[in-house]
Amino acid sequence: MKSVLGDEALLRFGKVCVLYFAKSAELTGVRAEPVAVPTSISSRELWQQLLRRHPRLSLLQEQLVLAVRQQYVAIGDQTLTLNDGDEVAVVPPLSGG
Repeated sequence: MKSVLGDEALLRFGKVCVLYFAKSAELTGVRAEPVAVPTSISSRELWQQLLRRHPRLSLLQEQLVLAVRQQYVAIGDQTLTLNDGDEVAVVPPLSGG
Protein backbone atom coordinates (compact mmCIF):
# COMPACT_ATOMS: atom_id res chain seq x y z
CA MET A 1 0.00 0.00 0.00
CA LYS A 2 1.39 3.40 -0.96
CA SER A 3 0.71 6.79 0.59
CA VAL A 4 0.76 10.22 -0.98
CA LEU A 5 0.93 13.25 1.25
CA GLY A 6 -1.25 16.06 -0.04
CA ASP A 7 -1.62 19.58 1.30
CA GLU A 8 -4.11 18.58 3.97
CA ALA A 9 -4.58 14.83 4.07
CA LEU A 10 -2.79 11.55 3.72
CA LEU A 11 -4.22 9.70 0.73
CA ARG A 12 -3.68 5.94 0.71
CA PHE A 13 -3.70 3.77 -2.39
CA GLY A 14 -4.13 0.04 -2.76
CA LYS A 15 -4.18 -2.32 -5.70
CA VAL A 16 -7.45 -4.10 -6.46
CA CYS A 17 -8.20 -6.75 -9.06
CA VAL A 18 -10.92 -5.57 -11.43
CA LEU A 19 -12.84 -8.40 -13.06
CA TYR A 20 -14.80 -7.83 -16.27
CA PHE A 21 -17.68 -10.10 -17.24
CA ALA A 22 -19.68 -10.67 -20.42
CA LYS A 23 -20.04 -7.47 -22.49
CA SER A 24 -17.67 -5.50 -20.23
CA ALA A 25 -14.89 -8.04 -20.98
CA GLU A 26 -15.68 -7.76 -24.68
CA LEU A 27 -15.49 -3.94 -24.58
CA THR A 28 -12.25 -3.78 -22.58
CA GLY A 29 -10.49 -6.70 -24.21
CA VAL A 30 -9.46 -8.03 -20.78
CA ARG A 31 -11.07 -10.30 -18.20
CA ALA A 32 -9.07 -9.01 -15.23
CA GLU A 33 -6.50 -6.35 -14.45
CA PRO A 34 -4.83 -4.82 -11.40
CA VAL A 35 -5.80 -1.20 -10.75
CA ALA A 36 -4.31 1.20 -8.17
CA VAL A 37 -7.08 3.13 -6.41
CA PRO A 38 -7.47 5.25 -3.30
CA THR A 39 -8.50 3.05 -0.38
CA SER A 40 -11.42 5.41 0.28
CA ILE A 41 -13.30 6.22 -2.92
CA SER A 42 -16.92 6.66 -3.95
CA SER A 43 -18.38 4.05 -6.27
CA ARG A 44 -18.94 6.86 -8.82
CA GLU A 45 -15.24 7.88 -8.65
CA LEU A 46 -14.20 4.24 -9.04
CA TRP A 47 -16.46 3.90 -12.10
CA GLN A 48 -15.03 7.12 -13.58
CA GLN A 49 -11.51 5.78 -13.09
CA LEU A 50 -12.46 2.59 -14.94
CA LEU A 51 -14.03 4.67 -17.73
CA ARG A 52 -10.76 6.60 -18.15
CA ARG A 53 -8.96 3.28 -18.60
CA HIS A 54 -11.62 1.84 -20.92
CA PRO A 55 -13.81 4.55 -22.51
CA ARG A 56 -15.88 1.95 -24.39
CA LEU A 57 -17.41 0.90 -21.06
CA SER A 58 -19.56 4.03 -21.35
CA LEU A 59 -21.84 1.96 -23.63
CA LEU A 60 -22.92 0.08 -20.48
CA GLN A 61 -23.08 3.09 -18.15
CA GLU A 62 -26.79 2.92 -17.27
CA GLN A 63 -26.99 -0.87 -17.27
CA LEU A 64 -24.34 -2.24 -14.95
CA VAL A 65 -23.46 -2.55 -11.31
CA LEU A 66 -20.18 -3.02 -9.52
CA ALA A 67 -19.52 -5.76 -7.02
CA VAL A 68 -16.93 -5.24 -4.30
CA ARG A 69 -15.90 -8.33 -2.35
CA GLN A 70 -18.88 -10.11 -3.98
CA GLN A 71 -21.41 -7.51 -2.74
CA TYR A 72 -23.34 -5.48 -5.30
CA VAL A 73 -22.74 -1.73 -5.16
CA ALA A 74 -24.77 0.86 -7.04
CA ILE A 75 -22.76 3.50 -8.87
CA GLY A 76 -23.28 6.62 -6.80
CA ASP A 77 -21.90 8.67 -3.96
CA GLN A 78 -21.51 5.94 -1.37
CA THR A 79 -17.96 5.66 -0.07
CA LEU A 80 -16.16 2.36 -0.52
CA THR A 81 -13.27 1.21 1.62
CA LEU A 82 -10.95 -0.87 -0.54
CA ASN A 83 -8.00 -2.96 0.57
CA ASP A 84 -5.04 -4.38 -1.29
CA GLY A 85 -6.15 -7.49 -3.15
CA ASP A 86 -9.89 -6.76 -3.07
CA GLU A 87 -11.87 -7.88 -6.10
CA VAL A 88 -14.04 -5.37 -7.92
CA ALA A 89 -16.32 -6.85 -10.57
CA VAL A 90 -17.91 -4.94 -13.44
CA VAL A 91 -21.23 -6.73 -13.92
CA PRO A 92 -23.27 -5.84 -17.01
CA PRO A 93 -26.81 -7.11 -17.46
CA LEU A 94 -26.81 -10.82 -18.13
CA SER A 95 -29.34 -12.55 -20.30
CA GLY A 96 -30.22 -16.15 -19.95
CA GLY A 97 -33.03 -18.53 -19.90
